[in-house]
Amino acid sequence: MRMTPSRDARSRLIFALDMGDGIDETLQWVERLRDHIGVYKIGKEAFTHFGPEIVRRIQGLGGRVFLDLKFHDIPNTVAKAAEGAVRLGVAMFNLHALGGREMMEKTVQAAQKTAREAGAPMPLVLAVTVLTSLNDRDLSELGFQQTTQGLAAHLAAAAHRAGMGGVVASPQDILPIRKACGPGFAIVTPGIRLGGGGVEKDDQKRIDTPRDAIRNGADYIVVGRPIRLAKDPVEAADRIVEEIALGLADRES
Repeated sequence: MRMTPSRDARSRLIFALDMGDGIDETLQWVERLRDHIGVYKIGKEAFTHFGPEIVRRIQGLGGRVFLDLKFHDIPNTVAKAAEGAVRLGVAMFNLHALGGREMMEKTVQAAQKTAREAGAPMPLVLAVTVLTSLNDRDLSELGFQQTTQGLAAHLAAAAHRAGMGGVVASPQDILPIRKACGPGFAIVTPGIRLGGGGVEKDDQKRIDTPRDAIRNGADYIVVGRPIRLAKDPVEAADRIVEEIALGLADRES
């Protein structure tokens, strides 16, 4: 017997609309999944193809948007980009924590100021820690002395001190980040794959299941290919929402 997940569980599922098949074809996914997920992620691929129009059209269909452009530049440039993201009305956007404290602080301040002036909701501003495509060996080759978990927790703590609302991090980094930053600091986790196979981990090296990620403390999970490549994408999304609900229940047990 399948359980009936709560609206809270559904709101935690972010679907990655990272495709460039044409704006109308992309928006068909929004209409198809609108009652089955909480947020649509627009990354570099979709945004480069379609620009801000894709955000506005998703919003016109009632969808919430995570603008996943991973800003990384000098502080003033990223702050100006943040102003644009706020004016677009996105629910979330992100930047690289490696841009440093000043960049993060100025971005949060610019977003808050723009939201006040525009009478717009303040988006959740997230810092990207360590990409899920990188492992300890990759970090060593880049000159880092820390493990992926150690660096992710260090960057998350820096983001927390800078006033960021949360981080984007591998599901394998959730526990050290939660220990470093405490409750109330959002953790968004890509690198999610359903148990039992079906979709290879491809270029993402540090992955986990939806239930385990939520159980360990993730607030949102980002899923793309396991839904998009499924024989029945709606059923796949519903299955993931069920796993989210189970993970939330595990936290309470």
